[in-house]
Amino acid sequence: MSQYFAIHPDNPQKRLISQAVAIIEKGGVIAYPTDSCYALGCHLGDKRAMERIARIRQTDGKHNFTLVCPDLSAIAQYAHVDNRAYRAIKSLTPGPYTFILRATSDVPRRLQNPKRKTIGIRVPDNAICRDLLQELGEPLMSSTLILPGNDLPETDATEIREKLEHDVDLVIDGGNCGFEPTTVLIVDEDGEMQVARQGRGEVAFSD
Repeated sequence: MSQYFAIHPDNPQKRLISQAVAIIEKGGVIAYPTDSCYALGCHLGDKRAMERIARIRQTDGKHNFTLVCPDLSAIAQYAHVDNRAYRAIKSLTPGPYTFILRATSDVPRRLQNPKRKTIGIRVPDNAICRDLLQELGEPLMSSTLILPGNDLPETDATEIREKLEHDVDLVIDGGNCGFEPTTVLIVDEDGEMQVARQGRGEVAFSD
C-alpha cells in the first residue's frame, strides 16, 4: 500500500520532502503534483521503476518520458540546445511546457524516442517539484498521470491513492493543480519550435 504525504503547496515541509526523495532513491515510484497536473516520477537511472510507470500508463515503446529539472542549468547535459532555442526555452520557464529536444549521450537509450533520439525536458513552476529536485540533486524521470482509457490527467490526490495504492510507493497531495497537461513544443536542429500539443502553457516567444 502506498504512503500518502500531504505537503503544503507553497511551503513544502522539508521533513516530508526528504522522506519522498528517500523513497525515490530506493527505487520507488511516486505520484506528485506539478504546475499543470499530477505526474508519475522515479529515479532517472532506475529501469525497473520506469517499467512500472509504463505498466501503470500502459504505454508502448514509443512513449516519450520527460526529464523534470529544477532549472535550465542541467539542460545542456541532457539535450542539444543552440543559443536561439535556449533563449526561447528560458523565456518560457519555469512553466507548464515540455520541450522535445535531441538527447545527448548522457540520456539512457530507453528514455529516448527510439526513432528521433529525442527527450522531453521540463522545468515546472511548482514549489513541491522544486524542493524535491533540489533535494534529489538530479532530474526526475516523469510521465503525465493519465490512466488507461482516460483522456485527461488525474487531478485529485485522494482519488489517485484509491486507484493506485498498490501500484505506486507514494502519493504526494499538493492540492488540486488542474487537469490540463503541459504544452509540448518540438525544437528542431535549427532552434525552430512547433507546437505538438497545446496544453496549459500559452505559446508566446520572446527574443
